[in-house]
Amino acid sequence: MNQYVTGATIRDLRERRGLRQTDLACKLAISDKTVSRWETGKGYPDITLLEPLAHVLGVSVSELISGNAVENTNVAANMMHCKFFVCPVCGNVIVGAGEASISCCGVELVPLEADSPDDGHPVCVERVEDELFVRVNHPMTKLHYISFLAAVSPDRVQLVKLYPESDAQTRFKLACVRAVYYYCNKDGLFCVRPGRRG
Repeated sequence: MNQYVTGATIRDLRERRGLRQTDLACKLAISDKTVSRWETGKGYPDITLLEPLAHVLGVSVSELISGNAVENTNVAANMMHCKFFVCPVCGNVIVGAGEASISCCGVELVPLEADSPDDGHPVCVERVEDELFVRVNHPMTKLHYISFLAAVSPDRVQLVKLYPESDAQTRFKLACVRAVYYYCNKDGLFCVRPGRRG
């Protein structure tokens, strides 16, 4: 049962919300003895109660099961702290303004960590009037391609989705861009600061 919600997690989340066992039981239309059994490890919530339980405790189902509640410290939503997520099943690209618990196609996604450009993923970022022209020298075959380009400023993310057999290039509005990200479907996320060549 190590992949299921634990009593300690339920108790901790309940206490953080300032709820008594009777309060939690009332919200879920169950007995407080049932909550007590969960918290002492003498029983587990029925799977049909996981979603309502997570909702009452203010977490996602995946956070409830893992026991790791996500706390977003980026409350000012400075986009320089954004996280990129890519679904390995459908290729969906998701941008979060801070910490998040995200899943797609039944897969829990982890935020990507960006590397500096390498010899296999050289990038050119040039200022052209009030825009940044970004070009990645990379094959764009059906099996190996750059999936997206993104320009990040403190207040916004500009993201362009790319597809196989197209050019790995785009223009972004300059708008105080401080970082340019690009994602290779085989080798992951890369980041470069404008004005530098990778």
